[in-house]
Amino acid sequence: MHPMLNTAIKAARRAGTLLNRALEQRGNLKIETKGHHDFVSEVDRQAEAAIIDVLHKAYPEHAILAEESGFHQGSDYEWVIDPLDGTANFLHGHPYFSISIALRYQQRLEQAVIYDPLRDELYTATRGSGAFLNDRRIRVSTNFFEGSLLGTGFPFRIPRHLDCYLETFKALFTHAADVRRSGSAALELAYVASGRLDGFWEIGLREWDMAAGALLVLEAGGLVSDFSGSNEFFKTGNIIAANAKIHKNILQTIQPHLTESLSH
Repeated sequence: MHPMLNTAIKAARRAGTLLNRALEQRGNLKIETKGHHDFVSEVDRQAEAAIIDVLHKAYPEHAILAEESGFHQGSDYEWVIDPLDGTANFLHGHPYFSISIALRYQQRLEQAVIYDPLRDELYTATRGSGAFLNDRRIRVSTNFFEGSLLGTGFPFRIPRHLDCYLETFKALFTHAADVRRSGSAALELAYVASGRLDGFWEIGLREWDMAAGALLVLEAGGLVSDFSGSNEFFKTGNIIAANAKIHKNILQTIQPHLTESLSH
């Protein structure tokens, strides 16, 4: 195992221990509002601090981009961290949340960890070495578009995109067997990588929501793009992830329904 991946796993597990302990006392947590339907609790910050502590002890020169504390300058190596993806779920005791840690070198994804602490499921990937769930090699599904199981996320932080999103939902729903929305984009991407979902699309994500999951899907044999079909999903915040044939179908199905601001 790559030593940088091993360090990220250690950081994710430490944060996971904090989250599992805090879950039972979540009613006592201090909660703040960051934006429209966007919340942060003290456990988000504690988990992030624990992750950064592990990473900086091993690699003090590395840069960090973290959801709660922002950008920490450093070298061409950059850790992209979401300490609690699915905060709303966590605060309600809804059992779908995760920790997402990715490493970029000169903007290229190199390492990825997504950890589901409730199920003790650890998704990992190293560029060029495949994707794994608890040391078992995973691959995207081989299913077809018709009858597929898709994942998605609602644009609750960007309500101006709701009408457009609903049009894409209606267009895809006619082809899918069903659609799931877990409330953790990182977990949804991990599920695409492991074949639990056949595809995923969402509007308005942040880099820390997508970074680890994108590498997992790519290393599991899938495709990841924005809504124009390019690899600018970090810039646009809009993402499609699936196996090759379903990715093409999703892209072609939603494009007629996109507003100009989402189609580029």
